[in-house]
Amino acid sequence: MAKGTGKVLAQNKKASHDYFIEETIEAGMVLTGTEIKSIRDARVQLKESYVSIRDGEAWIRNMHVSTFEQGNRFNHDPLRERKLLLHKKQISELIGAVKRDGYTIVPLKIYIKDGYAKLLIGLAKGKKDYDKRNDMKQKEAKRDMERAFKERQQ
Repeated sequence: MAKGTGKVLAQNKKASHDYFIEETIEAGMVLTGTEIKSIRDARVQLKESYVSIRDGEAWIRNMHVSTFEQGNRFNHDPLRERKLLLHKKQISELIGAVKRDGYTIVPLKIYIKDGYAKLLIGLAKGKKDYDKRNDMKQKEAKRDMERAFKERQQ
């Protein structure tokens, strides 16, 4: 199965609006039992989350995983930091890109692949306001062309 494929549970749509995504990497996550149950129920948000690298390990912060309704006192903290499972070589490449080129690491989507929860992270560079306006113009022009083509077909 290709990376980024599987049952998509949550997407960060704002990331493609705010950043140019240069490269994507698939990462596993260290989760507790109630967290994976909530994620399988698609009770997860990536809106304000980001990836940081500390002590040679990748961590995702501000990813909100709702508490499991049937969980008892062993329920998890919804905003806790979660460790990402990446190879040492991948982490060193991410560190080099972030330090050298001014890139940032953005979570793109969470999905289930072969029974495991995976996180697709992207190496991204920030867009300027004029880039965002240009993208919106292109998207609107494409919609107008498709609409005109559809009307012509009928």
